[in-house]
Amino acid sequence: MARKGENIYKRKDGRWEGRYISSRTTTGKAKYSSIYGKKYEDVKRKLLQKKVEQISDFTISKRTIKAEKYSEWLAYWIDKIEKKRVKKTTLSIYSRLVEVYINPSIGDLLLNEISSKKIDKFLEELQEKDLAPGTVRNIFNVVKKSLVDAYQQGYIREFPCKSVQLPKLIKHEVNTLTLAQQKKLECTALKETSCSAIIIALYSGMRIGEISGLQWRDIDFDEDMIYIRRTVSRIFSLDSVQTKTELTVGSPKSASSIRKIPIAKNLKNYLQEKRKNATSEYVIESSKELTEPRTITNRFKRILVETNLENINFHTLRHTFATRCLEQGMDIASLSKILGHQSTKMTLDTYAGSLMETRRKGISQLDTLLEIV
Repeated sequence: MARKGENIYKRKDGRWEGRYISSRTTTGKAKYSSIYGKKYEDVKRKLLQKKVEQISDFTISKRTIKAEKYSEWLAYWIDKIEKKRVKKTTLSIYSRLVEVYINPSIGDLLLNEISSKKIDKFLEELQEKDLAPGTVRNIFNVVKKSLVDAYQQGYIREFPCKSVQLPKLIKHEVNTLTLAQQKKLECTALKETSCSAIIIALYSGMRIGEISGLQWRDIDFDEDMIYIRRTVSRIFSLDSVQTKTELTVGSPKSASSIRKIPIAKNLKNYLQEKRKNATSEYVIESSKELTEPRTITNRFKRILVETNLENINFHTLRHTFATRCLEQGMDIASLSKILGHQSTKMTLDTYAGSLMETRRKGISQLDTLLEIV
């Protein structure tokens, strides 16, 4: 039996068969062709690639698009419209959300059948899966953007997302290391022969992808600056049917992420010492090449085991850096620039809880004005 909306079947000979619309008659009747493979996943990926190639081979008329499934419009939208507007990493995220969440639920609907009620029901189903409100919002944003373009280009008569109610975002306090935990982690990290991504993260606040892409030429030891010029990501593959993921090196996530970070004395000494024995142009090296984020994460997990620290991910180091800066009295505007946030509001919203110690000091200072008669 085929899985709903996919047109993929297991044959009697053990192979999987995927069917797709290869052409249409003058009356609009679909003509099908097939793709075969030993594994279901292989056929599914080849089928998706075939649909994208089909869309690239001819211009879809508005009449045809209106009669097509929403999944086919999404494939066209990603490959022909959104591909020109967003970075490859963002496009990969969109494709993943479409494959995992959107197509299995509403991809089988015709484009002109999408309505507010059906989107509301779709969002309810997502919430029943216990997805985080932020994830639900990200999925909805893909649906909304694709339908905005469908509406603006005249493929649908009404925009169906106007009255949709999204779940409220729940803000959680960021997870940070205590000073004792940080020192324990540092002691182990400092034993590494090559440059440690942990030390860089704790004393610069850089993201894991930025650390992965950091080259020695990005560090100006005369001006005491680190220049953030690139980021490394492992993304869902858009072009290949042979591999599920691919490594990409690109510019940082936003204009504000392209920045420079001052280097303090101890970090500068540490980096200069590691530079002497470096065998790669990349600061975090692996076989003389860059070390991808996945490898950095695996190394980090091994060190966590050694130090008996739990429930910590690599991004916690960035949060810890920000918290230490605030504890030492750094102003929000400066911290926001160092972290590469798009606004000081984002920094305040993220680290409001970390300002508690600053509030306590302020209240204590104010309390000295109180004179008990």
